[in-house]
Amino acid sequence: MGDDLLRGADEIARFLFGDVKHRRKVYYLTGEAPKGMPHFKMGSLICARKSTILTWIAEQEGRA
Repeated sequence: MGDDLLRGADEIARFLFGDVKHRRKVYYLTGEAPKGMPHFKMGSLICARKSTILTWIAEQEGRA
């Protein structure tokens, strides 16, 4: 379970986009985006599971 957990916008950005400089996109996807990315918070830290994000991406591809 530990390897599946992404802690913070930097880790999520690195997983999704390959670079932490895209962390603002993570904030958008977890906040304002119409079909927001699944996530949860531990205190003020944005967290997500890799497996859940991959499932969400596959669902988005199916809608395209």
